[in-house]
Formats: sequence, C-alpha cells, structure tokens
Amino acid sequence: MRLVQEARKEDPALSMHQAVVRVGQRVGVNPDTLRGWVKQAQIDSGERPGVTTTDAKRIKDLEGEVRELKRANEILLAASSFFARELDPRLPW
Repeated sequence: MRLVQEARKEDPALSMHQAVVRVGQRVGVNPDTLRGWVKQAQIDSGERPGVTTTDAKRIKDLEGEVRELKRANEILLAASSFFARELDPRLPW
C-alpha cells in the first residue's frame, strides 16, 4: 500500500488504477489483489467508509459464538424434552 501511495506522490497525474497496475507489475502481485489491499488499508485508516479489519474479525467471532450458543440451546432443549417424557406420569411403562 505504501508503494502505491509513493507512486502517486512521485507522479500526481497517476490515477489509483494506474498506480496499482504499475506497482503490481513491479512486485509481482495481481492488480486486483493489490487494489483490495489498498482499499482495506484506506478503510482501516479512516480515509474511506467501510468495515475495518478489526470490526470484520469481531463480527466473524461473534457470529461463531452465536452458532455455538444456538447449538447449545438445541442440545438443552432436546435434553429437557427427553427428561420431561421420562418424568411424565401419563406414559405407560
């Protein structure tokens, strides 16, 4: 990302696309990949709106936690209905 910024400082007429292509060719990185990194760096630094890397990781962690809690609730529900059937006096043994 720093190389892209430096390329634009050296040549102010250079568009972001042109800078990304130039730097990508120089370092052997696909321009689309480099463009994504530059975009994410701009989001993380507050230059551009979007979900920061930190927030994205936090969201992913919380979604995983929600999945685990839903699974635990399913297990507890199944266990409670199993024991409720076992204790139901109306059922013939």
